[in-house]
Amino acid sequence: MLTDDELAGIVDLFGALRRPELSTAVSELAYRRGAEPTDVDAAVEAACSAFVLVAVPGEEGELLAVGPTAFPTLPDGAEDLPHILDVEPRSVDRERVGRTAEERLRGEAARAVAAGDADRIATLRDVTYDLEAWAPVALDTLRERLDAAAEGTN
Repeated sequence: MLTDDELAGIVDLFGALRRPELSTAVSELAYRRGAEPTDVDAAVEAACSAFVLVAVPGEEGELLAVGPTAFPTLPDGAEDLPHILDVEPRSVDRERVGRTAEERLRGEAARAVAAGDADRIATLRDVTYDLEAWAPVALDTLRERLDAAAEGTN
């Protein structure tokens, strides 16, 4: 099983990846380790939920980019992936990734507030700081709304 930050490390190695490319990379690593491959779809969803990865829609399909809460770490054997996979390195506009992360954060925050999920509200509040430091976004108003909701759930 790879951690969210290891998934981010693989993505960072290429700049951005499509889900099937990341799935192939994870399968290659598992094969080299003699292990069962990670359920990539579930792992990607968890990493996106934690804002370690950001799914950015594009003209040629969705790209996964490293997100604001990531500490990309290369898993053992990942340094060989550029030689194994037929994927050219990509660059992603950080502002675009930041806007996409902001949109997702606002949606996640609205759902957490509506559900009265105190743990998720606290997590998302922390993400606001990471995202502001990482991308040119202002999240003061959202943080205030999360603070007010947190007070209401205590």
